[in-house]
Amino acid sequence: MESDRPREPDLATGTELSEWAVCDAQEIEGGDDPKIVDWEDLQQELARLWSLSSALKKAKERKESLSQRLESFIEARKGSLRQTNELEEMKDKLESKRLALENLSMHIKQTSENSQKERDKLCHSTRVLLVAGKRLTASHQQLQEASKLLSGERGYDNLKKLQKLLRLRQGDMVTQISTLYSIKSASEQPFTEATDPHTIGGSTSPSSPSKPLHLSSLTILGLQLTMLPIKTMGYFSDKKEVQMFASALGYVAHAVSLISSYLYVPLRYPLHFKGSRSYIYDHTSTVDNAASDLMGNSASLSTSSKPIDFPLFLDGQDTTRAAYAIFLLNKNLEQLLNYIGAESLGPRHILPNLKELMQIILSKEYLNM
Repeated sequence: MESDRPREPDLATGTELSEWAVCDAQEIEGGDDPKIVDWEDLQQELARLWSLSSALKKAKERKESLSQRLESFIEARKGSLRQTNELEEMKDKLESKRLALENLSMHIKQTSENSQKERDKLCHSTRVLLVAGKRLTASHQQLQEASKLLSGERGYDNLKKLQKLLRLRQGDMVTQISTLYSIKSASEQPFTEATDPHTIGGSTSPSSPSKPLHLSSLTILGLQLTMLPIKTMGYFSDKKEVQMFASALGYVAHAVSLISSYLYVPLRYPLHFKGSRSYIYDHTSTVDNAASDLMGNSASLSTSSKPIDFPLFLDGQDTTRAAYAIFLLNKNLEQLLNYIGAESLGPRHILPNLKELMQIILSKEYLNM
């Protein structure tokens, strides 16, 4: 028996049919031993084998068809899966683009709101600028009008002339004061005034130690303000010295009062001129606190609605009141010196301060200020 399958018989020879039948039977049954068929049953076996061969062929054809269909289905499934993956990727891209679009939309909205705010601010700034421009125009017009006024008959030049005439007049009146109350040097000895509140009573404040002053002794109408330290009236051996001291203070008070009126400067501590019995007023302190301040106490001065008068003379009872009055008189001199741009020579220099004040007013520099 041949190993290869013989070709299909054409029913011409019995030997070939027999061989073919035996081979098909072996293939169908899968056995190694050949099956012996009788001649009488050969026809039936051939028919049966023929039908089996036809069925096997159909089964193979169906298998091939199913295999092709399965492969096409697998290919279609692969394509479907690939399209599904592509669709998922497209969905992911679409979602990312949607998120980016939402972010962009929010950014555009925020930018629009910021732009609106900036637009509102710009509109407000524009309105403010317009108002400022109108004010600037009005101010410029006023400046031009003021420039015209200054350049006219009543302008700045005329004001300077009037001011110069006023200061000439003030100088003339101060000249009369300096003639009326002449201040001259009595000697070349070092000058030390004992009228400062820190030296009245023979003591000196620890916070303001006295310093030697290398100034000549000055007199007003021949009267000096220098005197020995005192505590009470009883220490004076000569009442005339007390009267001369009070007269000198009255001269200074009158001169200060006249100069302040000529300069149109209201004094911080008003004066009530009564010759050698003049007074000075303080609106800020009481008598007790004034004495405490003179003795170097750190207590603050209390306010009072009624002004306190302090005598510019020694009344024989309380010398601290007179010392404080002299201190306030010197503060008035300091105020007038500061008004004309000068500095005080110190709290102990009443006559030097007064002389300095009159010299500055009579100087050319004050006339051309």
